[in-house]
Amino acid sequence: MRSTFKLLFYINRNKVKTDGTTAVTCRISIDGKNSTLATGIYCRPEEWNAKKGVIKSERDNNRLTDFRRHLEETYEHILKEQGVVSSELLKNTVVGVNSIPTMLLQAGEVEIERLRIRSKEINSNSTYRESRLMQSNLQEFLCSRGMDDIAFADITEEFGESLKIHLKTVYNRKSSYINRNLTWLNRLIYIAIDQEVLRSNPLEDVRYEKKEPTNHRYISKSDLKRIMETPMIDQRLELIRRAFIFSSLTGLAYVDMHRLYPHHIGKTAEGRLYIRKQRVKTNVEAFIPLHPIAEQILSLYNTTDDSKPVFPLPVRDMIWYDINQIGVTMELKENLSYHQSRHSFGTLLISAGVSIESIAKMMGHANIATTQGYAQVTDTKISNDMDKLLTRRNENSQSITI
Repeated sequence: MRSTFKLLFYINRNKVKTDGTTAVTCRISIDGKNSTLATGIYCRPEEWNAKKGVIKSERDNNRLTDFRRHLEETYEHILKEQGVVSSELLKNTVVGVNSIPTMLLQAGEVEIERLRIRSKEINSNSTYRESRLMQSNLQEFLCSRGMDDIAFADITEEFGESLKIHLKTVYNRKSSYINRNLTWLNRLIYIAIDQEVLRSNPLEDVRYEKKEPTNHRYISKSDLKRIMETPMIDQRLELIRRAFIFSSLTGLAYVDMHRLYPHHIGKTAEGRLYIRKQRVKTNVEAFIPLHPIAEQILSLYNTTDDSKPVFPLPVRDMIWYDINQIGVTMELKENLSYHQSRHSFGTLLISAGVSIESIAKMMGHANIATTQGYAQVTDTKISNDMDKLLTRRNENSQSITI
């Protein structure tokens, strides 16, 4: 008996690219079973005739007609050769790599490849690197269940809860790490929903782990002073050292330092230099009056040519080893990371009695609750310092008085 074979071409008007076009997608229906695939054809939403399934642009519509004919001819060929054809078989035969993934890990690899290409465009691979790690964790979890992959249609709430338990018990992961894995999993599921592989998110009721209190790692004033007083012989390390000091005195994250241009620098009526720029992460404006030492560092670099950034910094992923090497040279107790400079800025300002509101403005925080986290850090440090003092007092009760 001959199969029931239908083709439906459609667009998603809510998914328009920056150039104003949207993808034309094809749904294959054979005996009530559906498969969805990308045609590789794009058009403007106003050029699409939904009733007829055609494009007003003759050139693009000719491509769509050829695509439809190719599907129909391939269907007839498979039916003649094998006597039976499914929507999945037809899809894989026709477009292969362009088909919309219906399996979890398969979809993850497609998304990772997109992020890899994107990382080159934006000159940062942190998201790409993070996604590869989360994808690897998913793969290990599936292997622990004796599976090479899992169809989106087979994912249940139990799958999400079991992933959380697996990360907790087998790897002893913290809440933040578990939540990052859930975020990646949900990302792939919502891509599948957008491509109409799924109708809804089966993990909708799987809760994220309770967020742990923020742990702002910072360096002490004495350690910062040592870094200031110890120039590096290596030119690259010296640039990173100065950038770390500048960030410790301005609160600028590395990406904001990397994209700092002369037009972001201004001068008050009294001649005081300041930085005013939108933070890349929050898109909130930061206003930072410059410390005299920050002004000295600034004077060593580009403050006039707005076609180039102020600091000739490499991308962040290239300086992890360098900043750690500086910490080793300084013989710091803990590994040094660049973001500690920003946390140190917030903590030192809190300790100096600067108001939360002013610190939030200087650091470009979107929510003042973020800034209040630095107050908690300082309170903890005060408590620890008092505990140490009391311990010394008990040990030397005869010689110490308060």
